[in-house]
Amino acid sequence: MKRHSPLLTLLLAGAFGLCVAPFYWLAMAATQENGDVFSWPPKLLPGGHLMENLQGLQDSIGLTRVLFNTALVAGVQTAGAVVVSVLAGYAFAKFEFRGRNLFFVLLLSTLVLPDTVMLIPIFEMMMKLGLIDSYQSVILPGLVTPFGIFLMRQSLRSMPDELLDAARVDGAGELRVLWRIVIPVNRPVIAALALFVFLGGWNQFVWPLIALRSPDMYTLPVATATLQGLVTTNYAQVLLAAAIAAIPVMALFLVLQRQFISGLLAGATKE
Repeated sequence: MKRHSPLLTLLLAGAFGLCVAPFYWLAMAATQENGDVFSWPPKLLPGGHLMENLQGLQDSIGLTRVLFNTALVAGVQTAGAVVVSVLAGYAFAKFEFRGRNLFFVLLLSTLVLPDTVMLIPIFEMMMKLGLIDSYQSVILPGLVTPFGIFLMRQSLRSMPDELLDAARVDGAGELRVLWRIVIPVNRPVIAALALFVFLGGWNQFVWPLIALRSPDMYTLPVATATLQGLVTTNYAQVLLAAAIAAIPVMALFLVLQRQFISGLLAGATKE
């Protein structure tokens, strides 16, 4: 095995420390009293106020309800977006139909539009449907992701048509071909897409802030913003909420990191 130079090891260790340091400080600050959060020198050991801050979050924003709302929105969005992306990507990659290239170009053109441009049209649409201040108003706009369709289309294009044709000759329908062959082969790409969509759904702030009116419907980012008062702010609770928001995403990445990296590499190299 090739040995790396001590200088390279030192540089990598320093880079790792710079990446981890903010998360470590966040975790430690979440256990401190509000007055100790920005003390100097900073307190780098766990404090004794974690349960107190958790209770404060529960009393202030209804932490349990907020986490349920966030998990529901992110989970349904992830499942729906993955299904839509796989089906649409499969259609664009393996079926010939009139206007296929035009539709795909139009789909890609939406990637250059800033998300803020779509806020007013989506709000008017949800208002006319009577869905404002509901789970549907937050979930539905995230079910179709142009990037996800593009990613799946690029991945599926590399699959041999002969493999799919052989399954059809054996009597398999399109849904069975999709379930038994397409999805297992492209599992790393699907895992990477799911992680991207879940991250976006878990952390989305602007659209839920506009679409939701009732505090009982708030997601974690929106509820965390309400902790900032006009005069005083309990930063220990704010940082604890931020730490709680980071935990599921980090845990999901650790579980799916191999599939995530394989999916990114596959998407980058397949033609």
